[in-house]
Amino acid sequence: MRILIVEDEKVLAETVRRGLRNEGFVVDLAHDGVSGMRAAMENPYDVILLDLMLPLKNGYDVLKEIREHRIWTPVLMLTAKDGEYDQTDAFDLGADDYLTKPFSFLVLVARIRALIRRGAPERPVVLAVGTLTLHSVSRGVRRGDTPIWLTAKEYALLHYLMRRHEQVVSKSEILDNVWDSAFEGGDNVVEVYVGYLRRKIDTPFGLRTLTTVRGMGYMLSPDRPADSPASAVD
Repeated sequence: MRILIVEDEKVLAETVRRGLRNEGFVVDLAHDGVSGMRAAMENPYDVILLDLMLPLKNGYDVLKEIREHRIWTPVLMLTAKDGEYDQTDAFDLGADDYLTKPFSFLVLVARIRALIRRGAPERPVVLAVGTLTLHSVSRGVRRGDTPIWLTAKEYALLHYLMRRHEQVVSKSEILDNVWDSAFEGGDNVVEVYVGYLRRKIDTPFGLRTLTTVRGMGYMLSPDRPADSPASAVD
């Protein structure tokens, strides 16, 4: 398995490279955005570890450009910044995961292996589940012709659920993918934000598409009338 690390902190980059080599990975290094983007475009990688704050070209621009060139290699963002807007911006541009510094090397390896197992499916610019659409560039969300305004965290949650539509996702999966790894709150925050989303994407339209699968998690489905028969999914 071949990994590209794009990181300007040379000591950190070398430490991670040595650790990954010990885990059996082949690892390439780049210390600025331009050389990192060139490597990503010229070589096949299983995962790219991409720092956010880079010289010459920042991580956002590198990610945006490789996705525009239809390079779908899974990208794990590494950054010292921990604001939710940084995370949602990265996910909007096509990142697959996000770790804030300092991070556990064991967690990093686990995330890398998870990305490798998941593979690199193509990412359409517009996601659609029934009449619900999300435009990942403009961040526009609509139910049919009606625009829906979402907060940054609501948008990040919806984006993740739409990518996993018609699959049951657990609270822990949602926390891992929508909230920062350093988040110290309880998993009840997921219930709260699912409730916020329902009141925006379902209730005004007489639908029930974001459902709770009892004892398992949540699922986003195509248009389903709010008065449809109850089941294990509610």
